[in-house]
Amino acid sequence: MSLAFPPRLIVFDLDGTLIDSRVDLCNSVNATLAHLGKPTLPEAVISGYIGDGASMLVRRAIGDPEGDSTDEQYVTEALTFFLDYYRIHKLDYTYVYPGVLEALENIRADHPQILMAVLTNKPVHPSRDICAHFGLSRFFFQNYGGNSFHAKKPDPHGLEALIKEASTLADRTITPAETIMVGDTDIDVLTARNCGARSIGCAFGLKPHSLADAPPDHLAHSPTDWPSLIAADPPQIF
Repeated sequence: MSLAFPPRLIVFDLDGTLIDSRVDLCNSVNATLAHLGKPTLPEAVISGYIGDGASMLVRRAIGDPEGDSTDEQYVTEALTFFLDYYRIHKLDYTYVYPGVLEALENIRADHPQILMAVLTNKPVHPSRDICAHFGLSRFFFQNYGGNSFHAKKPDPHGLEALIKEASTLADRTITPAETIMVGDTDIDVLTARNCGARSIGCAFGLKPHSLADAPPDHLAHSPTDWPSLIAADPPQIF
């Protein structure tokens, strides 16, 4: 299936795609572990747990990766502490990847008809707060998080909802073939596939190694690659 050019909707992941939030997420996890009286973990280990939402991040860190703990009160305590801590410290070290703002500006200038949005597994409120803080919100008509729907990525529901909303805004039907999902993990690629959309993988993100398990249609080595990949005709398949 070839991509319709130019696309009508581009949906971005947040962590590892637009922002590098690794240190703040890892610090929040280790603060949670210390609060629970458990040993802290190396940043490299915690980084491997990122991508499936806050609940799974915390479960993996406390040793409940399959979510089969019988002590849900303990898990809830851990998750609550993590969210409260991260809410305060989410901007301590987080930064926008170099080239992101310029790439979004270029896409907006060269393709004003393209709508853009955020779909992340991070809880929606910190996602929106972070985008607002860094001046990213102005590019996106919507920002949905992992708790915005009944299921997280790679379930396609969130992406399908954004396609529907974009169609209403554009006053025309936007199809999955006219949609690109941009992200740094196999979760983002699978979300696109499950919806019938195309994907751009980000080799500079938090978990780019996971793209080997689900190769994207295009590969961006830097955010500055996004405009050319989006405008490419025929598609540049890697």
